[in-house]
Amino acid sequence: MNFLEYLGSRHQQLLADAYQHASVVFQCMVLATVLGVLIGVVTYRSEWAGNLATTTTATLLTIPSLALIGLLIPLVGLGVPPTVIALTLYGLLPIVRNSIVGLRGVDPSLVDAASGIGMSRPARLARVELPLAWPPILTGIRVSTQMLMGIAAIAAYASGPGLGNLIFRGIASLGSTNALNQVLAGTLGIIILALLFDAAYVLIGRLTIPRGIRA
Repeated sequence: MNFLEYLGSRHQQLLADAYQHASVVFQCMVLATVLGVLIGVVTYRSEWAGNLATTTTATLLTIPSLALIGLLIPLVGLGVPPTVIALTLYGLLPIVRNSIVGLRGVDPSLVDAASGIGMSRPARLARVELPLAWPPILTGIRVSTQMLMGIAAIAAYASGPGLGNLIFRGIASLGSTNALNQVLAGTLGIIILALLFDAAYVLIGRLTIPRGIRA
């Protein structure tokens, strides 16, 4: 059968795999965002601490995804746990780095003015520094999401959820009738999901970043 016929006959399974893929990436991005911003908040005031955080998360990103998932399998088993841990770790670097850069880029005079009107340190962070650092943080989240969309396909090696299962099945059965259709469907599905997520981030940016800051 041709590719369109394959899509028509397997559309329910394809939609289920796409939903699982999007869901695991979204959940891991939430975890990576929370952890990454927290690391940035803790380390941005210190040069050596910021460099340590950036270097550590960069080192994690250099570990081949297949190797990391393989190392996690004996510790946490197959399925969702190694997928979530690996994707969360891989998503940290752009968020940590952009959080540090964004927080360090806040105009000190604005922070001093907030102190002058009696704001506490947590209040200054929540109401002045983080909102002004949000544009670069959002950029880091967008970059991380695009990376994780592709890396999540490797999770099929550990029986993880998502469109990677289609790609792995197709590669394993190269030469059979639908092998190429499976690889193509999985690949195109990941590309479409990545574009949809990026469009959502653009909309979030327009809704959450004041026009003056965007300019």
